[in-house]
Parts: sequence; structure tokens; C-alpha cells
Amino acid sequence: MGVFTRRNIVRAMKKIIQRILLPIVGLVVSAQSFATDPYNVFGLFLTEERNSVIEISECNESVCGNVVWLNPETLDDGVTPEEAKSKSGEKVLGLTMLQGFEKAGDDWREGTIYDPGKDKTYSSRLERLPNGTLQVKGCISFFCQTQIWTSVESLEDPLGSAADNTSISNY
Repeated sequence: MGVFTRRNIVRAMKKIIQRILLPIVGLVVSAQSFATDPYNVFGLFLTEERNSVIEISECNESVCGNVVWLNPETLDDGVTPEEAKSKSGEKVLGLTMLQGFEKAGDDWREGTIYDPGKDKTYSSRLERLPNGTLQVKGCISFFCQTQIWTSVESLEDPLGSAADNTSISNY
């Protein structure tokens, strides 16, 4: 039988802390650091086609997204990013592609996404996924297309600073 000495009690308490409390604290801290707020869709995102970067920001308690970078390699010969135009003739750089969203559940809904190549606007939904990528849905009625946009750290080298999202597939 064990003797309840001060030394034995201290040892027992240390074991309890090491075996039970420290792992629990570690899990809590780890979960908080990896959790992504689904409402935080703000930042720079490289589109799935890797042809443009959209800056998503707050606009009057909503969300809007503007084209801030175009991949020169995806443009027609002789066209610079500054000269690139949408099908309707508007300059693509600076163009608002996302607007009118409202918070709903774990995502932003009731917004629209504009496709400058087709000059068409679709209803849209945005959701930040746990790995930091952005799920972007564009819909006509019940038919939706989903893209995964990758978070970008800077516009200096957006293709190089995009996080790897190869483990994500289209839904």
C-alpha cells in the first residue's frame, strides 16, 4: 500500500498533469489555431484556372470581390493585363466580380458573380473551407458550378505564393 506522504502526492499530481491536462490543453490550442472562420472570406484568392487574383473585401456589411491581377500567360497575344477587356468591353483589372452577399449559416449567399469572358452574371455562394481555400459556387436556377479558389499571400508572385490545394476536389 502506498503511503500518503507529501512527496507521493506531488508525484501523483505531476503525473495527472502530464498525462491528462497537458494533452487536453494542447488539443484545444491546436484546434483553435487551425480553425477557419467560415465568415472570413476576405483576402486575395487565385481562381481555379489560375488566370486571375480576386481581392475580396467588406462592402457595406456585405462582400465584394475585384480583379486585382491577371496572369499574362493566359491572355491573348499582345494583350497586357492593363489592356485586357471583358466581352462587354470593360477593363478587367479593377472589375467587380463578386457583390451583394449576405451571411447565412456557415457561408455567404444571395450574392452574384460576374464572368467577364461570357459577360454573364450568376447567383453565387461563398464558403471558406477549413484548409483556408474558398469554395465559390455560381448558379443558374438549381444548376451550380463549384470552383475552389486558393488563398494568395501577395501579388508579387501570386502563382508561387498560392497555398497548395491539391487535396481538394470539386464537389
